[in-house]
Amino acid sequence: MQSYEERLTAPRSWWVIAAAVGVACALMLLPLGTLPMLGGLVGGAALAAVLVSSYGSARIRVVAGSLIAGDAKIPAAALGEAQVLDAAEARAWRTYKADTRAFMLMRSYIPTAVRVEVNDPADPTPYVYLSTRHPEELSAALAAIRA
Repeated sequence: MQSYEERLTAPRSWWVIAAAVGVACALMLLPLGTLPMLGGLVGGAALAAVLVSSYGSARIRVVAGSLIAGDAKIPAAALGEAQVLDAAEARAWRTYKADTRAFMLMRSYIPTAVRVEVNDPADPTPYVYLSTRHPEELSAALAAIRA
């Protein structure tokens, strides 16, 4: 059985922005003195880093006969075919081809994705859209648990 795990971490540039938010907070508090400025630097950077880290903590896992994507856990029996999406096709499925009933774990900084049909008649979700940096590996892992 093939397993797969990926964390959709935020890009490095977002961490630079988090540091810049700390500097901006420090500059806003500079007229109040050195201690408030240092507090603004540490507090602003820490808050921005927590936000970036939490957004980039989403995980996709294929283990023990199920797909776990963010908060969703879907058994292999409910999964249909997995379609690997290149950047252009992924953009189309995020926009004009999207179904409002679909479960989407998207990250704008990841251009490729996998679209997996959901075959459970009790579930109104037509498909699962997952942003992934390794769509072929995820598709292969999903095919392995369905077999």
